[in-house]
Amino acid sequence: MQEENAFQMPLIGDVAPEFVANTTNGTIKFPSDYTGKWVILFSHPADFTPVCTTEFMTFQSMIKEFNDLNTEIIGLSVGTLTGHLAWIEAIKKLKYRDWSDMDITFPIIDDMNMEVSKKYGMIHSHSSNNKTVRAVFFIDPHGIIRAILYYPLTTGRNFDEIKRTLIALQTTDAFGVATPADWLPGEEVVVSAPSTTQEMKKRLSGTDKNIDVKSWFLTLKKLSEKEITEKLHKRPNSKK
Repeated sequence: MQEENAFQMPLIGDVAPEFVANTTNGTIKFPSDYTGKWVILFSHPADFTPVCTTEFMTFQSMIKEFNDLNTEIIGLSVGTLTGHLAWIEAIKKLKYRDWSDMDITFPIIDDMNMEVSKKYGMIHSHSSNNKTVRAVFFIDPHGIIRAILYYPLTTGRNFDEIKRTLIALQTTDAFGVATPADWLPGEEVVVSAPSTTQEMKKRLSGTDKNIDVKSWFLTLKKLSEKEITEKLHKRPNSKK
């Protein structure tokens, strides 16, 4: 039996739930303020916590890399605006890795009433009733949720994987391909499997020298990192 206050988590392919929220960068209306851009919306358990601090500094260190991919970052926790601002100021005084005097420039949502957290299924009751887990939502320029990652409170996120996932999604949209296990830009991509007997026979004939046919259902082709970079950086990315 579901709890009375249970909320349905949004799923991959759903329209991102709308909200208006106060942030450290002012009021935002989501997703309308971000139309035409990709967004990584992430939650963290609390301000002034060690793992979250390392994550914020890592996100900030990569902000230009994400912006170059037409992507904005938005953070969220069950905390107040004043608490977020005080934490940002404290982070600026820290030295971590080779970073110091760091300004956190992306917005952090004031979600003290847990309105946004509940809409996005960021509160997992068996973990905590008042802290968000480490959720990551990849939302495309049309406001559609394209991927979701969850990490527990104790485990910091893998930022190489976050960027890899973003590029993989954008590559799928830009080139109409899929990406295999552990794919990195520059490696072979997956061509869609044939859907008819005629297409299958043509695929197996070996006449197309631009593809590597492992089997009729597994076909790869080369796609250089340069091609991907030029296309993803050339124009705003959109779902076909």
